[in-house]
Amino acid sequence: MDEPQTDGAVPPPAPGAEDYLALDFVNSSVALPGGQYVDLLGTPATTNQWLTAHGLAPADAGVQETCATQLRSLREHLRALFAARVAGRPGPLGALSAVNHALSKAPTAALLHWDVKSGPYRASPCPTHEILDRALAALAANAADLLTSPDAERLTACGSPPCTRYLLRHGRRQWCSVRCGDRARAARSYARRTHTHTHTHTPPA
Repeated sequence: MDEPQTDGAVPPPAPGAEDYLALDFVNSSVALPGGQYVDLLGTPATTNQWLTAHGLAPADAGVQETCATQLRSLREHLRALFAARVAGRPGPLGALSAVNHALSKAPTAALLHWDVKSGPYRASPCPTHEILDRALAALAANAADLLTSPDAERLTACGSPPCTRYLLRHGRRQWCSVRCGDRARAARSYARRTHTHTHTHTPPA
């Protein structure tokens, strides 16, 4: 339904997203020039597609709006923590609490089962209703790994408004995509031209 808009509008994954799933997750809402906004978790169907594409849910998981809402909520909490890390200020307590709650949803031990024919065995539970909990836990854990790793020093926000995506900086690059870099350079060039223009053309007396 909203795929044509997202396919053409969303830039490729930001630098670092190939190493940290949480970075791609935080960037799943995209602000575009002209006041456009694309949310890859905007509907249950697109949320299911995102989870499936990232190996977090089967294609037929049947994600409901309540699940999509929980994922969008976790995304906002992670964005708040990323913003705090980039700004060098303490992470909001509410966001920390939400992430730790998501982490606690992951089953940590394979449970003991007893098969009538073959006897006792251990297996991790994975019924359909736990897919969301596992996805939330995996995303929260990945974000926690990023925030506590040396790579966190390279975490930065895209320097090309109105983009709100995050990336891991390589060298001096401050943009999440070629498109944002081109836009930032064009804006700088325009600012230089207008600055020069206003200073070299003095109005007649």
